[in-house]
Amino acid sequence: MDNIIVLENVTKTYGMKDGAVRALSGVSLTIQQGEYVSIMGPSGSGKSTCMNIIGCLDRPSGGLVLINGCNTADMSERELAALRSRTVGFVFQQYHLLPSMTVLENLMLPLRYQGMEKRSRKKTALDILERVSLTDRARHLPSELSGGQKQRAAIARAVVTRPKIVLADEPTGALDSETGGLVLALFADINRQGTTVIIVTHDGHVAAEARRLVRILDGRIAGDSHV
Repeated sequence: MDNIIVLENVTKTYGMKDGAVRALSGVSLTIQQGEYVSIMGPSGSGKSTCMNIIGCLDRPSGGLVLINGCNTADMSERELAALRSRTVGFVFQQYHLLPSMTVLENLMLPLRYQGMEKRSRKKTALDILERVSLTDRARHLPSELSGGQKQRAAIARAVVTRPKIVLADEPTGALDSETGGLVLALFADINRQGTTVIIVTHDGHVAAEARRLVRILDGRIAGDSHV
């Protein structure tokens, strides 16, 4: 399989001189297309910084970052945005659905940014909603959904553009255990379709659902094993 993510000796420092905080200290990590990986660590370990760099939301202070074969250090902000749009789907703990749009409209929006015409956008979005069992909520606003429904809608939005990578940051943190289990089952299904799934979490039970566990502590890789 091809390497979809390559980090080599990546560092990230916030602030200047005496007030500088080192978030990552020489992280090297390779992830192949189609893997299901959890990145686990306590608060402040650097796991979210690592996710942001993988997702092209942040730039490293040093080291090499290759995402889908692209060296992000050589890319402009516009080029990074384009790489994110076509390669990465994001799922966050707080959903980040646009409150004034229906669920269907939330899914159609990223397709619009990709230039897809309206009829195709609608069909594609409805197909994904059926996949996550939310067809009956397509015309509802996010405020009319339960927490589990919101997270399933957020996952549907993340995969509607058919990205190669799905990054999920504490995706079950705001859910009860039963609903969280359903959401994790959905990630497993997405991975079985060939999408690389990376879940960032501090929860060992969530991390255990992945097939590979990467532990981060104090900005360094503290462990990397298949489970």
